[in-house]
Amino acid sequence: MLVRDYMTRHPILVDPTLPVSEAQRIMMANHIRHLPVVGDGKRLIGLVTRQRLSIPPERLASLDVWEITRFLAGLTVGKVMVTGDDLHRVTPDATLEEAAGLLIEHKIGGLPVVEDEDVVVGIITKTDMLVELQNLLGGNDTGWRVVIRVPDRIGEFRKINKVLSDHGWGLMAMGSVRSPRSPEHWDVIVKVRHCSRDELVAALAAIEEQEIMDVRETAGRPVPR
Repeated sequence: MLVRDYMTRHPILVDPTLPVSEAQRIMMANHIRHLPVVGDGKRLIGLVTRQRLSIPPERLASLDVWEITRFLAGLTVGKVMVTGDDLHRVTPDATLEEAAGLLIEHKIGGLPVVEDEDVVVGIITKTDMLVELQNLLGGNDTGWRVVIRVPDRIGEFRKINKVLSDHGWGLMAMGSVRSPRSPEHWDVIVKVRHCSRDELVAALAAIEEQEIMDVRETAGRPVPR
């Protein structure tokens, strides 16, 4: 799973001379939170976020109405954008894990996607990541969501797959995380369809040394892209 397959292509790009008021209008009209700022050849030079467009009240406290008007009229994207070492980007061939790592490490909400010589070709955001997490876990399809706690050893996933395969049930999604308070175990999440709850629980409960932690039916909820 690479950034190129999940990024927003052809994002709205702005010039550093664009007034902040116009940047705010563009964001509101398009329901977005990030605007890559580019120079010649669509090369990345900065990033505008909603937070960067928020003016601290203390900066305006000592100004009268006319001074505030002049201040805002002269404020451009180039004066408030993220630049330098605070400007992070990712390439289309990076993995989703790498992009997520940058978002988490730097506590940011989006990354411009650039190709050779910093040419902007897309943007990927926390929202994109959450959409794909939902897809990975089968969140857009109706079925049974089961969490099974298994020992940290080779062969445990195979036991689950064999049970599902032997019964001819459809496996829509499968993932795992280390158990939060039991590091010697993994919590495996499976999304299954074409079976009843009782049949599914009975079959999975028969697997030795594995424990069913949660079972619930989930309805499909398509998410607009």
